[in-house]
Amino acid sequence: MKKHWDLYMKVGIVHGMVFPECLAGEGPILETLTKIAEDGFFSAVDYGGCKDPAIKDDVAALLTASRLTVNFSAQPALLLPKLDLNALDDTLRNKSMQAIKSAIDEAYEVGAEYLTVLSGPYPGDAAREKGMALLIDSLKQLCEYAKSQGNLALTLEIFDRDIDKKSLIGPSEAAVEFAKAVREAGYPTFGLMHDLSHLPLLNETPEHALSTTKDYLTLVHLGNCVKDPNNPLYGDQHPIFGVEGGENDATELAEYLDALFEIDYLEKGKRPFVSFEVKPHKGITSEMAIANVKRTLKEAWTQV
Repeated sequence: MKKHWDLYMKVGIVHGMVFPECLAGEGPILETLTKIAEDGFFSAVDYGGCKDPAIKDDVAALLTASRLTVNFSAQPALLLPKLDLNALDDTLRNKSMQAIKSAIDEAYEVGAEYLTVLSGPYPGDAAREKGMALLIDSLKQLCEYAKSQGNLALTLEIFDRDIDKKSLIGPSEAAVEFAKAVREAGYPTFGLMHDLSHLPLLNETPEHALSTTKDYLTLVHLGNCVKDPNNPLYGDQHPIFGVEGGENDATELAEYLDALFEIDYLEKGKRPFVSFEVKPHKGITSEMAIANVKRTLKEAWTQV
């Protein structure tokens, strides 16, 4: 067993997932963010923005005072309105980039260090190369826009290709191909986010996925998923750890953490961003979901 995890990572939680009423940038954002800020267990938070201008300054002040490291989660800005950064349709792609430029502006307003996006749907084998080229172009433009304002590091989250999001990025090899192209275009801080909950959906092992992506790995999410199509939690719904029919529990989390140590993502004094992504479901409140990740990490850590 290692020493306390705080020596190796900044543990966070995805605000808009554990409090899904806030996912679209509405609802009790300030109140729920305050709950996370008041919880000394967490050193980081994934925050997805706020549509109410009346409380934006309060949110920024809260995040600054809390000393939480912030990743601005721009995935909902793409997923909810069905936008696509690798859309073959120029109008849709330009609209998608504008949405992320607005997210970049808001990320700077709240002092975020990172901003995360995702690719659009896989366009099929025949259009794969075209889709990849468009995605690379989109991220180059967005990285340049972010660079013009400061040091915000853009990151792309790896999703499944066949079950739920069915994204272009995608398998680990495709993720590396993409990230390498963006970095070589002059954006060395660009990186990838890996998510434990997407591993089973991609049919990849921690050892393979993390050793493949290690040179581009910027952020990590920890979560669960269900692969049984007859289960109401099927797909990428981020249920709590240990849920019936789920793929991940403390043992799988421990194996994933071991793999992160193996590639030196987790290293004493380095303290990268590692954030839990869980969502309440039937019989589970937000508070219970938060308690679940704390207990699961404590149990997993005894196995690391």
